[in-house]
Parts: sequence; structure tokens; C-alpha cells
Amino acid sequence: MTVPDTPAAPAHFTMTEEEIIAKFPDRLRGYDLFRKMGSPKHVVAPMVDQSELAWRILSRRYGAHLCYTPMFHAKSFSDPRSKYFSEHWQTDSEDRPVIVQFCANDPDILLKAAALVAGQADAVDLNLGCPQNIARRGRYGSYLMEDWELISRLIRKLHENLEIPVTAKIRVFPDVAKTVEYAKMVEAAGAQIITVHGRLREQRGHKTGLADWAKIKAVREAVKVPVFANGNILYYEDVQRCIDETGVDGVMSAESNLYNPALFSGKALPSWQLAEEYLEICKQTPTKLTYIRGHLFKLFRYSLPVHTDLRQQMAKAENLDDFCQVVAALKSRLLEDDAKDPFDAENTPVDEFGYRKYPHWICQPALRFEHDKANSTSGRLLNEAQADQQAKRNSDEAVPSTETPEDGDSKRQKVATA
Repeated sequence: MTVPDTPAAPAHFTMTEEEIIAKFPDRLRGYDLFRKMGSPKHVVAPMVDQSELAWRILSRRYGAHLCYTPMFHAKSFSDPRSKYFSEHWQTDSEDRPVIVQFCANDPDILLKAAALVAGQADAVDLNLGCPQNIARRGRYGSYLMEDWELISRLIRKLHENLEIPVTAKIRVFPDVAKTVEYAKMVEAAGAQIITVHGRLREQRGHKTGLADWAKIKAVREAVKVPVFANGNILYYEDVQRCIDETGVDGVMSAESNLYNPALFSGKALPSWQLAEEYLEICKQTPTKLTYIRGHLFKLFRYSLPVHTDLRQQMAKAENLDDFCQVVAALKSRLLEDDAKDPFDAENTPVDEFGYRKYPHWICQPALRFEHDKANSTSGRLLNEAQADQQAKRNSDEAVPSTETPEDGDSKRQKVATA
């Protein structure tokens, strides 16, 4: 009987796994890393200019088990004397567990940047999911998805040379088999945790659409390292639903965390309460005004269109005191709004799709709606419209279904955007 030859390791694999373990005997791998971080189920995503230290502190107070830093540009970050490094790198003794994320396309520069945080983080993550045009111009993030050799070299460089583990955050391909092979390549290169954002590179902005949990499940079943899922998390209950449907080890939230940092607590809290708490943190933790403004606009997303004069004041705020004054004014008005129509968290109505109808002063997920050109407004979610169009295209080939009609909850899950 002829035994097939073992495929040769890529040329950039300069060490065997046994040699790497001998070089870093105390560095944690896979599920050992996961357990050391407390087996995190609630994960705050890396978000450019938005998952800064102050926001991580706030998120941890409301149930986040693990936080990622914003995505840092490895080349800019790699010089500790640079303005970029001093402005962006921020942590403290309570900021754990934390994973620092970088975008990069040069293995040596990535290693140089990652080495600067090795003693202050639990792991370093490689961003392979950013879909923005700036990532295309800079050739990083999801725009490396076709260059598997470079991705493998980036991860392997850290795996063979960095004192702390390397992880990776990926997007999916249209084909599930290719997605699985992609994830297995990332694992083979040395990634100790893989986060799968279940959307295609093209799914961004007004084309965000649905995350594909089936592809996340396929990756979870194919790799041996822990997997985090990212996508379609609007409410606290979605976390366990995602785990049940995909088998993942943890669930990451990005956009929904920004609009409701108490997401992982399961609490429906007033926006002014979280805004005040965030600003108190900022008084102790220096935070760029652009970050603060961005967070407050998201927290008050549904109230500022009601109190438009305060929206202008928020936009013109020039210091922390200005922001505090605007939030105090908003709080006063929102308390009046609540007094007129008190919010009952135990009896929150839902719409026809199962979306919760919170009053504007309660933190809630952002939902993207279809633009109805004929009527200027529409009650249908953008993703619902896209899903209907796709269903229509597939209907000619579909086998008649014997399933019962979807209830509101399953409809809502299928059009979730976060």
C-alpha cells in the first residue's frame, strides 16, 4: 500500500510546530488561550477610532468579556516615537483581556509593530476583513483575500517570532468550500483564534445585508482553534441564538455595541445614562474629541432628530465640558419625554418583523431601511428588501417548501444588520 506524501510546508514556514513550542514554551495556543482569557462569550470588535480605551472600559462594565483595540496601521504604529503611536496606543492595568489588531501587508513591519505591545496584550490580531476603499488603496484588510501566500506569511511571521499569540479576523467568500479552505489556511499559518465576519467583502455601507451564519458554522466545524462569530447581533438574545446555530465559542459585536454598549448585559438603558458614564470615564482617561463626538452621536441617534437644536450644539462642541453640557440638556429633555410616555422594559412592543419598538431615548440597534422613491419613506428594512429580491431570483429553482411560515422573530433574525 502506497502512503501519500505529506505536502511540503511552504517555504516561509521556517520552523516546525515543535520548534515553535520549544522557542515559546509559555505561549498559549488555541483553547488554552481562550480559557486563559476567561472563555469569553461576549466580544467587542476592533473598530477604527471607536473601540478606544474609554469605550472598552464602558463596554466591560456592561458584560463584555473580551475587547479588541481599534485597527492600527502596522507601518505607522511600528515607530514608538511617532505621533501616530502616541495618539493611538492606550491601555491600563485593568484593560484585560485585550487583543490588539493591526492591518498590514509586510510581515517584517507587522512583527515590529506587534512587538511593541507584546507585554501589554493577550494576543495580536491580523485584520483581514476591512472592506473600505482606504483598505483597497493601501492593500490590506479584505483586499488581501486573494493573496493567500501573503496572508500566510504575515501570520506565520508572528507565529514564529512573537512572544504572544496571533489571531485573525476574516470575511467569507461566496463559496462555502473556499471559505473553509481559507480559514484552514489561516489556522495552519498559526492563528490561534479565528473571528469570522459572515459577510462578503462587497457587503458594506448600504449594501451591508445579512451575515451568513451557515458559513461561520462550516468554519467552526472545520478548524480546531476557537472561533468567534461576527454579524447579525442586534439584541442580547441573538448571542445565544448565534452560538446555538453555529457552535462558535464567542460572539463579537461591532455596530450594535456602538449604539448600545449595554448590549451584552441584556439591559435596555436610557442613552443619557450611558453617555454620562462614558464622559465620566473620559475625564479620567484622555480621549480624542473626535472619538467622543462619534460615540455620542450614535448613542443619541434616535433622539437628536427630535431635539435638533441640541444636535447642532453636539456638532459644535469643542471640549469635554461642552459635551457634558449638551448631554445634561439632552438628559433633561429625555426625562421629560419619558415622563409623558413612560418606558416599560418588561412590555416592549414589536413591529411586524419582530423588531422592538423602543422609545427614542433608549439605546437600541441601528436599522437600515429601504428607500422608497415613490413615497420617500418605507417601513421595510433595506436588508428585507434585498432578501426578497434574492428569494425571487432563487424561486424558479427552489424546491417547494413544506415549512410553516416564519414567525416575527425568525424574520427579524434574517434581516439583522449588525
